[in-house]
Amino acid sequence: MKHPLDLHRGRHRRRGFGRNELAGMLLAGIVGGLAWSMLPAAAPAPAAPAAAPRTAFGFCHSGGGTNCVVDGDTFRMAGDKIRIADIDTPETHPARCREEARLGAAATQRLQALLNSGAVTLHPIDRDTDRYGRKLRRVEVNGRGVGDTLIAEGLARPYRGRRMGWCV
Repeated sequence: MKHPLDLHRGRHRRRGFGRNELAGMLLAGIVGGLAWSMLPAAAPAPAAPAAAPRTAFGFCHSGGGTNCVVDGDTFRMAGDKIRIADIDTPETHPARCREEARLGAAATQRLQALLNSGAVTLHPIDRDTDRYGRKLRRVEVNGRGVGDTLIAEGLARPYRGRRMGWCV
């Protein structure tokens, strides 16, 4: 007589994946993937606006540097020479008369104070650079236009496509 554990020997079929099982799993994966791709995507969280880093500005004519003010409408920031695009300020080098020299010096000092008062943001305009290679930008400090401030204070005027004299 055979041992009771040997009764099923020979009749026992090895269980594994046959073609039908494999095809069924493949089909289930495809259907699951399609169903997953049709689920509505979660909206990404809105990114917080990046705060512009605060920078300290000196005067370029007394020490120069990476961040400095050249005159009332030109400054260097991170090594780039920036020309404020929407204003015209009195010339400082060379000034054509005593009044232009006085106003130019005042505009230069005021621009330095404005740039040092908060986060500086540069906005490109339709042209990237002027004929001297300066980057043309609208400039804001803490969200307020630097050009608007200088105009309101009588230290600049709107730029009209060319510089105009400040001597009377």
